[in-house]
Amino acid sequence: MDKIAVVILNWNGCDMLRSFLPNVVRCSEAEGVVVYVADNGSTDASVEMLRREFPAVRLILLGENYGFADGYNLALRQVEATYVVLLNSDVEVTDYWLAPLTEYMDAHPEVAACQPKIRSWRHKGMFEYAGAAGGFIDRYGYPFCRGRIMGVVEEDRGQYDTVLPVFWATGAALFIRLADYREAGGLDGRFFAHMEEIDLCWRLRARGKRLVCVPQSVVYHVGGATLKKENPRKTFLNFRNNLLMLYKNLPQEELKHVMRVRAVLDFVAAASFLLKGQFSNALAVLRARHAYASLRLSFQASREENQKKAILATLPERTSYSILMRFYVGGKKYFSKL
Repeated sequence: MDKIAVVILNWNGCDMLRSFLPNVVRCSEAEGVVVYVADNGSTDASVEMLRREFPAVRLILLGENYGFADGYNLALRQVEATYVVLLNSDVEVTDYWLAPLTEYMDAHPEVAACQPKIRSWRHKGMFEYAGAAGGFIDRYGYPFCRGRIMGVVEEDRGQYDTVLPVFWATGAALFIRLADYREAGGLDGRFFAHMEEIDLCWRLRARGKRLVCVPQSVVYHVGGATLKKENPRKTFLNFRNNLLMLYKNLPQEELKHVMRVRAVLDFVAAASFLLKGQFSNALAVLRARHAYASLRLSFQASREENQKKAILATLPERTSYSILMRFYVGGKKYFSKL
């Protein structure tokens, strides 16, 4: 069995792979490390290019586009390794990036997953929106990061260079024990894409596992390579999946209150999009709420399983306050000020 499997999920990303895969292969050369590309039924020249230009990279053919979540679930069934890295195709890694992650995980068997520090590929001195130096979540399901709150992204000045327990590790570069991934049920394929890694991390954390950011490892993420931040499809998936995640994982005593508050906040978000003239995004929020209402009962069994297997009543990395209140009312724009 291999020590580490670096698995990149691809869908019609031939140019992206050609740009970033050589760096991943070069910087991941070490005993026991294998690089895979799992292809989600691409219709471009990705597969032919990989076979021709990267014969040493192991290719997993999935046949159709299963999305991010089930794409990885299916790919990891064909992998045997102690650790796997779910790595986005638009990530530039650095020399020896795997070493700090591996050393920390080897020394801390209670930790199920970790992430490196994520900087922006376009602005190398800045943190990257989707992950930064480790993810947290507030009482009402709003994710934020050490280095990014709402739309404010900080410059990396070394202020978050300590290893820190986090609530979620980014799916852009998720380093996880394969056994823990499988035991927790993997990513929820019903999400298709967005929020699936936070949902997985919530399950792991509630079951007593720990997650950390190891900032001694650094990677650079392009971000938004599949769907741009303002894309209505992305808005729909983020809002719908966030609500489903809350339903799946919230303790019973919190469920009604949190979901009532979220209903109000979601309609405020839709109104905000309208005021900005972003009609498609406003409609996406409303469609997401309708989809959540339609799907909720089909997630009941998952909720019951999560409640049964949870051993921690309180998760310290999930805040008791609203990050929206801290940010918009309290003026707390940086993680260090929270």
